[in-house]
Amino acid sequence: MRAEAQAHVETINAALALLRRSLDWDRALRRLDELNARVEDQSLWNDPKAAQDVMRERRRLDEAITATRNIERELSDNVELIEMAEAEGDTEMETEGVAALAELAERSDRDKVTALLSGEADANDTYVEINSGAGGTESQDWAGMLLRMYTRWAERHGYKVDLIDYHAGEQAGIKSATLLVKGENAYGYAKTESGVHRLVRISPYDSAARRHTSFSSVWVYPVIDDDINVEYNESDLRIDTYRASGAGGQHINTTDSAVRITHIPTGIVVQCQNQRSQHKNKAEAYNQLRARLYERELSIREEAANVENASKTDIGWGHQIRSYVLQPYQLVKDLRTGTTSTAPADVLDGALDPFMAAALSQRVTGEAVEVEDVD
Repeated sequence: MRAEAQAHVETINAALALLRRSLDWDRALRRLDELNARVEDQSLWNDPKAAQDVMRERRRLDEAITATRNIERELSDNVELIEMAEAEGDTEMETEGVAALAELAERSDRDKVTALLSGEADANDTYVEINSGAGGTESQDWAGMLLRMYTRWAERHGYKVDLIDYHAGEQAGIKSATLLVKGENAYGYAKTESGVHRLVRISPYDSAARRHTSFSSVWVYPVIDDDINVEYNESDLRIDTYRASGAGGQHINTTDSAVRITHIPTGIVVQCQNQRSQHKNKAEAYNQLRARLYERELSIREEAANVENASKTDIGWGHQIRSYVLQPYQLVKDLRTGTTSTAPADVLDGALDPFMAAALSQRVTGEAVEVEDVD
């Protein structure tokens, strides 16, 4: 078999192994049988909400299992086709078989990522919170670039994006901002983006044209519905109001409509200023607080709290998850998975899927990679 074909086969087999592992194959087959039996039980439809949850889980599980089986079947068929073509000396048929394997390898990578989104809240909408680090205008401009990057990423996926909170920088960029991204699997894809992001470039704000390093942090947490009970004591909350500073209508900068809520035991801070009334901003801030507390619980369950808390402690050296180098060369490098791109402009325009896919795969395999940061 050609080296090219063998490489495709190895890629597909790796995707299949990860698919089976992420699904916990035998358990997934049993669970699908259970869900099919529940769907046939007419009493299920007495509770429309429960029925919707069952149908949603059944659909996602059935799609993942079917996709895996289809890939296995097509892999076997194409390998047989290529071996037959080689035996008969039919180069045209062999070339067709290799092309089919290449297409299958690409599809298996896409299906692999979809199957990896099996977490408790992966299907939910998500909040994306961005904060600039120390460094004034430089880091604030970098935070603004990240805000655009995640907005463009969401738009590429057909997601709806709402700007929940926005604090402009003194000269450029932002001090902080929070996006609400609405769409299927929004949290599942974006959750691996939490951490510190580092930028290296020739500063447009430095008259001496020196190279600068800037840091900003990203924090991702899922939107949760009223069916999920998140407990907290009102006495543990500090609620502050202030004048909003972004776009929001006639009440901006005239009334204390913006709301900030601090959960004292954990230090979690959420804020909202995009609505005109303090009441609506407060309601949205409470939604964010519940989501943050829920995400914290998910992190503890996944035994990743120590890593994520460390990434949130300092916005600076030693905590970054990804470096973006614009000068003197062009490179984006993920320091968890080793995934790279030599097209930073594309990444900053929202081409984040390869980084997200690699990080999701790493969560399933648990394989740590030693990666050196770039200069």
